[in-house]
Amino acid sequence: MSTLIIGLTGSIASGKSTVASMFSKFDIPVIDADDISRLVVEPGEQAYSEIIDTFGQGILLPDKAIDRKKLGGIIFANEEKRKQLNQIVHPAVRQKMLEERDHYVQKKHRCVVLDIPLLFESRLMHFVDTTMVVYVKENVQLTRLMNRNGYTEEEALQRIQSQMPMEEKKELAQVVLDNNGTIEETYHQLKAYLQSKKII
Repeated sequence: MSTLIIGLTGSIASGKSTVASMFSKFDIPVIDADDISRLVVEPGEQAYSEIIDTFGQGILLPDKAIDRKKLGGIIFANEEKRKQLNQIVHPAVRQKMLEERDHYVQKKHRCVVLDIPLLFESRLMHFVDTTMVVYVKENVQLTRLMNRNGYTEEEALQRIQSQMPMEEKKELAQVVLDNNGTIEETYHQLKAYLQSKKII
């Protein structure tokens, strides 16, 4: 039986991380793009050396780790610098994700999840067999984000609107998990999907 590769995505406060942790209950490995993006910039990694070459020693902490705050300050103020950083980090993240994906495929896992926040924006659909979005309505997303992060409505809206709209992701995805209700309801949708694919 071939391995089913699921690309999992969502938006801020949609519940994607919650769903990612549900997969582990079914012993399905989840490869997290955010985790990998932290790993590839650690000392000793190729991307780390390239970042130092590009941005200089000034962005390092005393322990030689990259000062994320300092680097963030540079790239958010300068579109060109942000592109430079992305050109270093993104290929390294993709390569590592594919290595991990292929490792699980070789080990004959029934299913592997690639948790990629910008799956559609970065056009990485060809990395997976099927795309799954954790969907919430914008008003639910707004309330959850305000409650979770203590944002004002304006701050929360700003963050939501900086991303691809949920409705658009819902249209693009092959599988939609409706997370407007309870965690249990979402869990049952996921379980039903995995059963329909004979994964569990």
